[in-house]
Amino acid sequence: MTDLDEAKAVLHYHLRKTREGLFWKLDGLSEREARLPRTPTGNNFLGIVKHCLNVEAGYFGPTFGREFPTPAELVPLTAFDEDPQADFYAYEDETKDGLLDLYRRVGAFADQTIEELPLDAPGRVSWWRPGAQDVTLQQIIAHVTCDLARHAGHADILREQHDAAIGLRRESTGIPDGYDWPAYVTRLTKLADRFE
Repeated sequence: MTDLDEAKAVLHYHLRKTREGLFWKLDGLSEREARLPRTPTGNNFLGIVKHCLNVEAGYFGPTFGREFPTPAELVPLTAFDEDPQADFYAYEDETKDGLLDLYRRVGAFADQTIEELPLDAPGRVSWWRPGAQDVTLQQIIAHVTCDLARHAGHADILREQHDAAIGLRRESTGIPDGYDWPAYVTRLTKLADRFE
């Protein structure tokens, strides 16, 4: 294995783990719970999923001259002219299970792009500003992983507020078992209050 092959495997591993971490945040949620706006700006679980699947389809598709097999399932770029938040909520005819299935297919499409192209494969992001549009697969894997991690973090907080489910994976949260969270929050609040 060359150093580039190893770097590609590491980048791809972290992208897949970030994607999987986002998926479990919707486990057990009803259709309403997945759609319900949970912040003043309308953040919701399905909107995060829909945005992330469109990000992966765009960056690992047209950027490298590839098209997702069923592009009509994605939010067309023209939709953003009418609604700049077009990919941050599920339309009435979209379902939680349908969007998760679509994202799994988009993920497989993105994985195929990554597997088939070398890290230095050239691409072009048409929606980026002129002078910054020419990219490599390596740049895009890092860019998309960062974007997905940011949105998976949003989903982490939404899920914790919903039912206290926390952590990267349901089976291994990385959070201390049996910790006295109310006492911890009280301690942090008292500490913060010292700076009034």
